[in-house]
Amino acid sequence: MPELRKDPVTGRWVIIAEERSRRPSDFLRESVPPPALDGRICPFCPGQEAKTPPEVFAWRTAGRANEPGWDVRVVPNKFPALRIEGGLDRRPDGMFDRMNGVGAHEVIIETPDHGAVLSTLADRQIELVLSAFRERVADLKRDRRFGYTMLFKNHGAAAGASLEHSHSQLVALPATPKRVQEELDGARRYFEFKERCIFCDIVRQEAGSPRLVLETGRFLVIAAYAARFPFETWIIPKDHDSHFEYADGPTLANLAWVLGATLRKMERTLERPPYNFMIHTAPLQDPAMQHYHWHLELIPRLSRIAGFEWGSGFYINPTPPEEAAKFLRESGVG
Repeated sequence: MPELRKDPVTGRWVIIAEERSRRPSDFLRESVPPPALDGRICPFCPGQEAKTPPEVFAWRTAGRANEPGWDVRVVPNKFPALRIEGGLDRRPDGMFDRMNGVGAHEVIIETPDHGAVLSTLADRQIELVLSAFRERVADLKRDRRFGYTMLFKNHGAAAGASLEHSHSQLVALPATPKRVQEELDGARRYFEFKERCIFCDIVRQEAGSPRLVLETGRFLVIAAYAARFPFETWIIPKDHDSHFEYADGPTLANLAWVLGATLRKMERTLERPPYNFMIHTAPLQDPAMQHYHWHLELIPRLSRIAGFEWGSGFYINPTPPEEAAKFLRESGVG
C-alpha cells in the first residue's frame, strides 16, 4: 500500500508509491556516455584557456595563470545567470519587488583530463575540487552583497550539463534560496523544541538503519527517509558544522573518498545515470549555527516531475528509500 512520509526538516510530504515499486532496471535508461568531444576544441581543456574568461582561482603544479599546468581551474561562467558588477538597488514595482541581478557565477573545471568524470578521479583530485569549492566560498563571503553560495553539479545533458568536460558550478546570490530557507526554518523550530540539531539526530538515528548506504568515521551516506526522487541520497558530516567553508583538510579528504564511492555505487547500480548534486550550507553572513548542519544532496535523474508534483508540492517516489539503499549497499563497489 502507498504511504505518505514527512520530511522531518522541511515538513514536506512525499508519497512512497510501493505499488509502483521500481528496481534499478525498471527506469528509462539515459546513461551518460563517456566524454567524446575532441579536446582540441573543448574550452575546458589544457591549451584552450583563452576560450574561457580569465581564471579566478586554480590549483597548479606548473605554469602561470591562464596557461596549462593546472589541476583544478575556476573561471567565471561565460554566460552568467548573475553579474558581479553593480549594486543591488532593491526597489518596488507596484506591489512587487525587484533588484538588480547581482551575484557571481563560476565554473569549477574538475580535471584537465577530458575523458575523466568525477567518479573516476583519484581521491586526491576530488579533494582538490572540494578544496576549490571551499576557497571560492570563503573568498566570496568577503563581499557583503552576497548572502548565499549554491555549489552544484549537473552531470549529463538530462541533468542540465551543456559541456561534456567534467565541471561543477557555484552561484553567489544576494538572498538565501527558498528551499534552503525551508531547511533553516525547520531546523530552527526543531532546535527550539528539543535543544538539539535535527541533522545530528538524523545521523544518530540512521546509523545502522535500513536506509544506510555507507559510513566512515566522519560521514554518513543515507537514502533520505522522505526521498522526493528515486535513489535520492544524502551525505551528512557526523560532526556538527553549519558552514561548508569551515570544513578542515581531513574532513574534505574523507568527503572526497565518500563522494567518489557513492557516485561509483550509483553508476554501477543505475548504469551511469545523469545526476545533480547540491551542497546545502548556512548563509554566508550568518555566524555558526547550533541548529543547522551542512550536507550534500545527490539526485540521479530517473523520473520526471509532472502536473501533480507542480500543482501540489507533493512528490511521488516509486522506489522506497530502504530498497534504494539496499541496492546501493550491494553494488559491490566503494
